[in-house]
Amino acid sequence: MAQSEWTYKTAGELADALAAKQVSAVELAEDAIQRIESCEARVNAMCVRDFSRALDAARAADKARMRGERAPLLGVPMTVKESFNVAGTPTTYGFLQHKDFMPAEDALAVARVKAAGAVILGKTNVPVALADWQSYNDIYGVTNNPFDLARTPGGSSGGSAAALALGYGPLSLGSDIGGSLRVPAAFCGVYAHKPTFALAPTRGHTPPTFPALPGGVDLSVIGPMARCAADLARLLDIIAVPDELEAGVGYRLALPPARHESLKDYRVLVLAAHPLVPTEQCVRAAIDDLAARLAKLGVKVAEASALLPDLAASARTYFRLLMSVMAANWPPETYAAMQGAAAALKDDDVGLSAEFVRGAVLNHRDWVAADRRRNALRAQWRALFGAFDTVICPITPTPAFPHDHSPNQDARRILINGEPQYYLAQLLWPGVATAPGLPATAIPIGRSPEGLPIGAQIIGPWLEDRTPIRLAELIEREFGGFAAPPGFAG
Repeated sequence: MAQSEWTYKTAGELADALAAKQVSAVELAEDAIQRIESCEARVNAMCVRDFSRALDAARAADKARMRGERAPLLGVPMTVKESFNVAGTPTTYGFLQHKDFMPAEDALAVARVKAAGAVILGKTNVPVALADWQSYNDIYGVTNNPFDLARTPGGSSGGSAAALALGYGPLSLGSDIGGSLRVPAAFCGVYAHKPTFALAPTRGHTPPTFPALPGGVDLSVIGPMARCAADLARLLDIIAVPDELEAGVGYRLALPPARHESLKDYRVLVLAAHPLVPTEQCVRAAIDDLAARLAKLGVKVAEASALLPDLAASARTYFRLLMSVMAANWPPETYAAMQGAAAALKDDDVGLSAEFVRGAVLNHRDWVAADRRRNALRAQWRALFGAFDTVICPITPTPAFPHDHSPNQDARRILINGEPQYYLAQLLWPGVATAPGLPATAIPIGRSPEGLPIGAQIIGPWLEDRTPIRLAELIEREFGGFAAPPGFAG
């Protein structure tokens, strides 16, 4: 397989090499293209290849550097998730009926990374409607996990995570409403950051045929993915600028610095158990091991706190809000069927499946009540972050699971400690941060007995995104981070 000295360099290392004229942007683009062409038959992460324009952009970057121009990503190759509009390439969200839809202009985040000098190689695969922790559709096929081809790379940013793990450039753009940045990062052993809600404007991260308007979708965010924590900060700084169509002259963003620069100054609450879903033993062991290693280095680690919000109640609020978002785009017949299912529920039906049904058919009065509960939840988290700087917990209850493309997700099951569990229970750990809109940084922390990556999320305070990212950097520096999939070395 085509692999060079540049394949697994970080964006920071490539930027330094370009500035020192150790390599050209064209050479980096050609190197990444060769890597893609040598790996794609087995993984299928890169659903839209835009190599001709990437080489044109690389040539332009080299000429700009010769003229003395500088930019944060000038000449650095990267990918973007298929759901971001890139003018001249399809945006389908995996919907077969929209396979020929071509947006007229770039998403705002894409325009910003281009302005920063990035060379976009193409777009990465997604599930239909971005609504699965697997990445497959009838247009582009199935994306496999580079660590085990029989397993999912995660979703919905699964193609991006697999691309990073394979060395298809050091950066990618993804999105997250139900773990879609963090789950793929965990399954593929890379890094991702779910920003504070509404921090990074989402204009142009838009379903096919929908207008690219300012504002966004409740709970949903876009964010950076990378192979190291420092690159998350590098890319976040580029995309987390208020949308000029909304900001005008009225406000500007000034994120506070990280709370601490030394590991020993951090106060961390570590969670390994959720009241509504078990945690696979290897995931729990990796979390516990990280907690022990941090404590040994002087980090103030706690494993319980009376300040922690009720995770079960928080999950129910999250499900109601999430399903309201999802149901808004359903066709009338699907919504009518869900109304029938809701009418058949009994008052004592309190399982997760029942909560999804109720959330899908909320009236506005009940949605407002759920939103009030979310505001109360945010207040609880503010109080907790007076006593702690971050919370570390699982992203998913298991490592990557085998492909399961049965059409009814509600009927699927995953194995946790050998026992079948409700497939959609995988929303529970991502929802811990998503419901209150908090920033969360996904980091690799170990491997399962089968050699699969295990990840954790570092949840930080509202608008203090630099704090979990900085802690991720310090953990990476102390214990290591990304390691390439062994089946694709050489």
